Amino acid sequence: MTLNFKTLLLAIGFLFVSQLTFSQNNKTFSNPLLPSGADPYSIHKNGYYYYTHTTQNKLVIWKTKNLADLATAESKTIWTPPAGTAYSKELWAPELHFIKGKWYMYFAADDGKNDNHRMYVLENTSADPMTGDWTFKGKVETPDDKWAIDGDIFENNGQYYMIWSGWEGDTNGQQNIYIAKMDNPWTVSGARTKISGSDYDWEKHGDLNDKNNPPHVNVNEGPQFLKHKNKVFIIYSASGCWTDFYALGMLQASATGDLMNAAAWKKSAQPVFKQSTENQVFAPGHNSFFKSPNGKEDWILYHANDESGQGCGRFRSPRAQKFTWNKDGTPNFGVPVKKGEKLAVPSE
Repeated sequence: MTLNFKTLLLAIGFLFVSQLTFSQNNKTFSNPLLPSGADPYSIHKNGYYYYTHTTQNKLVIWKTKNLADLATAESKTIWTPPAGTAYSKELWAPELHFIKGKWYMYFAADDGKNDNHRMYVLENTSADPMTGDWTFKGKVETPDDKWAIDGDIFENNGQYYMIWSGWEGDTNGQQNIYIAKMDNPWTVSGARTKISGSDYDWEKHGDLNDKNNPPHVNVNEGPQFLKHKNKVFIIYSASGCWTDFYALGMLQASATGDLMNAAAWKKSAQPVFKQSTENQVFAPGHNSFFKSPNGKEDWILYHANDESGQGCGRFRSPRAQKFTWNKDGTPNFGVPVKKGEKLAVPSE
């Protein structure tokens, strides 16, 4: 059978439309969302997911209607730091927030020396963070100006706070979780309060291969705020990220309590999300949270490794899964789902 040119064009057009319709109607996805990408963060606003992760030398945003299409989503480098500054290297854990009608991108950076890591912020007044100009607002400076990474911003009862991972002094001995009030999105007010350190053995793993060895590190990092009814939670990452035992811990407090009082926070004695050797997911950590488009589902976004011993490098890939709530009002994150397992996309 032969086809004339017009018939051939119609056939090609039909195939294209069919493929496009299939893509738009994609109702499932599987992890990982990208081949690699540490410290993933996402926010859903105005019908789109805006996503970012650590790229080390610049700040990038991805934009997509469907989480399943993140690998082919539009992306844009919104800012590259000027060379030779205190914030020109090792840009870690960027976060995108929409606060009082403006977009803010928070990130940690240094001059090439880890001891000098501090938090910084950019501002954009456009409705869409992919457009307009990003203005460097400067360092989010705490009164004691100590080492700081992994900052997260949240509001509770009209007051904004920043939580982050920091050192007690000027040298690396232990990473703790701190909280401080904010006057505005780029200014911390008052002293910081330590609300978590490495208290349990599962927070101290530093040896990659032998979990029976004595603890070697004291790491609490990557704090993320989560609120449910009358409770507030901080989900954080603990142990060395280079180990398979990197896991999520949880602090909780009353939403009406004094969040600047360390005694208001209660820590879970066990990790709330950890590796699954059965599902071949190792070192799950540095998470964030987002809502489904219809606002009815809660999702956790995190990075993890496919194989044991892959450490903190390029093997870490972003993953997402829905979570539920226990009867006592605490989150139930379940077990990290295995690579390739089909999951329903967030509900619209």
